[in-house]
Amino acid sequence: MSTHARPLATRLAELSDAQLERLLRLRGVRPDASWEDFFDAAEALLDSASVERALALLTPAEARALLGAARGERPAHDEILTILALVDGDGRVPAPVAAVVSTRTPIVEPDQSAPQPASAASAARAAERAFTTVGFLADLLLAARVRPLALVATGALSAGERKRLAESGADAGAADDLRAAAESAGLVRAVERELLATDAAESWLASSFAPRWERLTEAFRAGLPRGVRSGTGWIPMSAWPAAHPWDPAWPAHAEGLLRLARLLGLATEEGDEPDWAASMRRGGPADTSALDALLPTEVDRLFLQNDLTAIAPGPLQPALDNRLRAMTAHESAAQASSYRFTADSVALALVEGETADSILTFLREVSLTGVPQPLEYLITQTAARHGLVRVSRDDGGGTVVSSTDAHLLEAIAVDRGLRPLGLVRESGRLVSRVNAETVSWALADAKYPATLIGHDGRPAATSRRRITAAAPEPEESYAALIGRLRSRQGPDADAAWLDRELDAAVRSRALVTVEVAMPDGSSRELVLEATGLGGGRLRGRDRAADVERTLPVRSIRSVRVRED
Repeated sequence: MSTHARPLATRLAELSDAQLERLLRLRGVRPDASWEDFFDAAEALLDSASVERALALLTPAEARALLGAARGERPAHDEILTILALVDGDGRVPAPVAAVVSTRTPIVEPDQSAPQPASAASAARAAERAFTTVGFLADLLLAARVRPLALVATGALSAGERKRLAESGADAGAADDLRAAAESAGLVRAVERELLATDAAESWLASSFAPRWERLTEAFRAGLPRGVRSGTGWIPMSAWPAAHPWDPAWPAHAEGLLRLARLLGLATEEGDEPDWAASMRRGGPADTSALDALLPTEVDRLFLQNDLTAIAPGPLQPALDNRLRAMTAHESAAQASSYRFTADSVALALVEGETADSILTFLREVSLTGVPQPLEYLITQTAARHGLVRVSRDDGGGTVVSSTDAHLLEAIAVDRGLRPLGLVRESGRLVSRVNAETVSWALADAKYPATLIGHDGRPAATSRRRITAAAPEPEESYAALIGRLRSRQGPDADAAWLDRELDAAVRSRALVTVEVAMPDGSSRELVLEATGLGGGRLRGRDRAADVERTLPVRSIRSVRVRED
């Protein structure tokens, strides 16, 4: 047991609950830590592994100040070092902390000179990259809105989801970076092993490019680690890789942040700074005027072609783009977007509530070339076939699958991919205990022309969208832990510490020097091998006299563990 824990325990007990909670949260202490008192807390915070985690939080200036104090050069009067309990109130470093810090190499302050302004060509490329990133992110949100994206144990997107995003036209290689941007902006949230779109994603998808980009970049800036922040802005990006010199995981994290900054158009590939990023770096609001000047204006018309594709001559207005994507496969997210109509994409739109008439009316309104005959034929034929398989609820709460095509119904009955539905033949139809919406979507995914029928006998729109709240789960509270520490905080800290030292000595059967108060007021030191503690008395073998002694704890003034 470290004797350095006692002064730290005293300091911890003197902190307010708010100050103590901030320290515990910054140090990464679990709210369910099994500490019983402030002495437990102090010993845990002085443990070398805990100190290592705290050192990872420091900036170069803080690390240099702590290193100097640990080597006895000068006290470290730094607020964050005091908050993290790495120095005491006088700026001195506790020995357990100094032992870890003294092995570190000297810190070199990174160059924080202002970045070079981007050239016109580089700025144009950065603007196009920002536009493409926002489009790819819309693809990710639309995919997550239709069906939550599966996550692996590490929290990354699964290989299957990357493939699905690539098929939808998104950049699968940047999937995790896009996910990080969306999550920081509150557009998606991980729930267990799935990534769900939030209710905020709906309004984001309905917005034009400028407010979309502003939300992403403001959230990116707000979520930056303290080492790269400068007021409400950030330090030059060239200094980011050295922002946390004692964090072994920081280089990879910094590279991810820089990669995301480039994707958002806040930096060029050469590391220069576009005009619209400079104001944000200095802490100002996101200003898209310079960025908008380099991008084409949004359009509300498109070209429909005989090969079943739709070409928008510029970025399509969000409301039109969202509806068009619901009935097509999105092939590209460049400034001139491409969409492809297929029987499957039209069938999914019909399942979501569209009709042949509503689709054709919409396309006639936005098309500069009318509706080509092959496309009209595809839509009408898909709609005619849609509903050939009817899915409805029976009175008992089960599901009934029926069709006028007996061969199609038989194909469904023997389809191995549909076995989890538990479909059973009954009176020329199929029945299942699975709910009707699930059965309808399973059949649609298996390429059967299924329609969900409502209680009124009419086709009912169905949607498998799962939207979650944008607000993250509240942070775990330290109230229970702090309350437990406070409840064990006695009026006599000296007596409590002495009891703790004696108990530790007995448990390890340590050889200790005990200073005992004698009846005449003098003191006497005894060297004992501690063997027991109970009833307010310490028992131990006196090495010098070779006898067993029993000492009243109230007479013991101090105890020191001997090394010999």
